[in-house]
Amino acid sequence: MTRAIVAGHLCLDIIPDLSAFAPGQFDVNFRPGRLTQSGPAVLTTGGAVSNTGIALHRLGIVTRLIARTGDDTLGMTLRQCVEKQGTGLASGLITRAESTTSYSLVISPPGEDRRFLHNPGANDDFSAGDVRDDDLSNADLFHFGYPPLMATMYAENGDQLRRLFERAKASGLTTSLDMAYPDPESSAGRADWLSILQNVLPFVDIFVPSFDEISYMLWKKTDIPLSAPILAKASNILLGMGAKIVLLKLGNRGLFLRTVTRARFSGLGRAFTAKPDEWAGFNAWLPCFRVNVIGTTGAGDVTVAGFLAGLERGLPPLDAMQTALAVGACCVEKADALSGIRGWDETRARILAGWDTHPEPEQFIKHP
Repeated sequence: MTRAIVAGHLCLDIIPDLSAFAPGQFDVNFRPGRLTQSGPAVLTTGGAVSNTGIALHRLGIVTRLIARTGDDTLGMTLRQCVEKQGTGLASGLITRAESTTSYSLVISPPGEDRRFLHNPGANDDFSAGDVRDDDLSNADLFHFGYPPLMATMYAENGDQLRRLFERAKASGLTTSLDMAYPDPESSAGRADWLSILQNVLPFVDIFVPSFDEISYMLWKKTDIPLSAPILAKASNILLGMGAKIVLLKLGNRGLFLRTVTRARFSGLGRAFTAKPDEWAGFNAWLPCFRVNVIGTTGAGDVTVAGFLAGLERGLPPLDAMQTALAVGACCVEKADALSGIRGWDETRARILAGWDTHPEPEQFIKHP
């Protein structure tokens, strides 16, 4: 039996090696009419379905990946990349001749912020019907990632997203939703995310956006200083909309977790096997583990995988948060999203061995 379904955004990342350039020299050389030589390109999977889904697989959770690809060369390559991560992982991918495969060209010169050329492709065509009732009846957990990068899923105030989560809850699953930051100048950035969240969150048990994403969606702001009061304010709004567990990703500032009171803490679905009294009314902000950071690609997605794997195994909330932070820390020790991910036992052993953390947040909150 599949324990988890991870559905949503999937793409092929094409990453040319630009390490031969000195810091700041790429733009000097990359000019119209000029041939600029690069190193070999790496082809890898990207998006929430790949990052969260394959990380769950590595953590020992039997996972089905559901996403759309085109019937084209990039689609065949993407399926091969997914299948290399585990036999059968590509079996849930949906190929459509009318769609093109989504890809990102990742431009990452030394000493500069990454830039992306992204084609959403088949992700824009994904709809609630792409997740079958048979899929839902054979799983415990349903996670969906990146609706802001999937046009059909945020259209009409998120009607397709709401329908999908409503079906998942009706099937008895524990439901989880992750976001992506919408480009303010795009149609996604102009969408009414407040209304979308109000429509969808009544059917979402676990909501796991980043602080930047939710700041934009709630207040259309991107420069709000991080503090305990603002985290409490944001989580209070989201819990009021219907979510039961809110996990806010804070980058190198750690994780913030808040849950509803005992009176509302019920109906979380088949994946939730922990003691409700341990989870209800919980409130904590934990710092990151100390590591040598090589790259941050996919760190938020795999952190979510660690949290969901901990929840699937019935861990209390602090342990689930620590597992999430540990998986994220392992991720950033490598340049890509997945090569640093370890198995469940090895990850937990690293925590229990006394892994050092960064200093606690200035206004640290911890459940008694």
